[in-house]
Amino acid sequence: MSHASNHHKTAPTVATLTLLTLTVIACPSPVRAQLPTLEDRVPITIAASLLQQVSDYTLGGGDRIHLDILGVPQYSGDYQIPPGGSLNLPLIGSVLVEGLTLQQASQLISASYARVLKRPSISVTLITPRPLNVVIAGEVNRPGSYTLSLAGGVGSQPGVQYPTLSQVIEQAGGVTLSADISSVQIRRGQRVINIDLWQLIQTGNMPQNLVLRDGDVIFIPTLTNINLAEARQIAATGFAPNPETPRTVAVVGEVVRPGTYVVIGGDTKNSQRTMGFPTVARAIQLAGGIQPMADIRQIQVRRVTRAGTQQTIPVDLWQLLQTGDFNQDAILQDGDTIIVPTATEVSPAEATELATANFSPETIKVGVVGEVIEPGIVEVPANTPLNQALLAAGGFNQSRARKSSVELIRLNPNGTVSKQTVPIDLAQGINEQSNPTLRNNDIIVVNRSGLARVTDTIGTALEPLDGLVGLFRIFDFLGILGQ
Repeated sequence: MSHASNHHKTAPTVATLTLLTLTVIACPSPVRAQLPTLEDRVPITIAASLLQQVSDYTLGGGDRIHLDILGVPQYSGDYQIPPGGSLNLPLIGSVLVEGLTLQQASQLISASYARVLKRPSISVTLITPRPLNVVIAGEVNRPGSYTLSLAGGVGSQPGVQYPTLSQVIEQAGGVTLSADISSVQIRRGQRVINIDLWQLIQTGNMPQNLVLRDGDVIFIPTLTNINLAEARQIAATGFAPNPETPRTVAVVGEVVRPGTYVVIGGDTKNSQRTMGFPTVARAIQLAGGIQPMADIRQIQVRRVTRAGTQQTIPVDLWQLLQTGDFNQDAILQDGDTIIVPTATEVSPAEATELATANFSPETIKVGVVGEVIEPGIVEVPANTPLNQALLAAGGFNQSRARKSSVELIRLNPNGTVSKQTVPIDLAQGINEQSNPTLRNNDIIVVNRSGLARVTDTIGTALEPLDGLVGLFRIFDFLGILGQ
């Protein structure tokens, strides 16, 4: 195939190409495209001579052109170039125009007609360009082969604008958050063009947004290590997926409702959405928030790349709470798994701060049974101390309750049950000894006073509660067993 850079001349009788609007009709054919081995090819960088070539359209099968022979209207007209690129013209027969620019085709046809016409003046204009085919592989959301229809010009100023790299990436659903956009490779024939899209993002270096040609193969490699700050920058570009694109993720570990969730970004009131991007914190919110023993310093996001490998991205939401580092709230992509591990220990001060975070449950349910005014389940704000839960249940039954202490029963994450006697002083502030903060599903048992025990008849519903039978009766009363 000849290139315009080797034959470029100015001919006043030939209309020059101008850039018009691109009409893109993407027809993806999903394939497992791979960039061929590059050992026998020499990588090149973008130069002015390479970019100049995009202004010279080369003809091929599928193009529709207009041939104008000055003074011989009967031989002028529109022609569709067939596969193979040879035109069958009146008087002169077959002329191969495959790979020629409009100017070169005009010169070749003029030379052919010079055998039968005296000093022919011939111009070739492009009416409708053929579709352009490119392949994009690697870290994009919809890799495969794409057919892009280009817009041709009209009248005496025909033109074609090829799609740019960023436009084709957008057609392919945008890059994934594992994409190494600093090392994009484009195979064009026997050449490999290296592209750094970071230069486009950070400095507006437009030559990095390469204009593509028919047959180009684009490969976007996978990052070795994810940089959360750079990932957030990529997510804000035009060639990243729309934040409102639904992403199905799994949330497991120390959350209230482990499972799969659909997370959507954007600015709406929808319960699945939040301001900005779909992030780890938002997914945890959908899962009901963290459990009291969640280790938010060691959260992991596990992601499978287009190459089939697994990446592990560390997330420290404690750093987000302490310093406001938004980069720690990693942006998610479809298929991510979020793992919230169990902490070995959570201090009371840390538990208090975590309970106010937006990825913690807003309320917890606590059972209050025994000698209170309104025994049963009470729903209280997270971080509520024991004294406050007693008041939420109406307070002590003054004539029957043992007011000196209560029993705090806790269902532990490992399935065991712990029981603690807590001395009561309603004037106490929050402390672990006499007024601990409560966790979801904690149970407070208010026993009877000695006088009430003496006066009660045998068979009272809440007979001494310190045995195993009494404990199960409490769970049954609160509806905990069998859930």
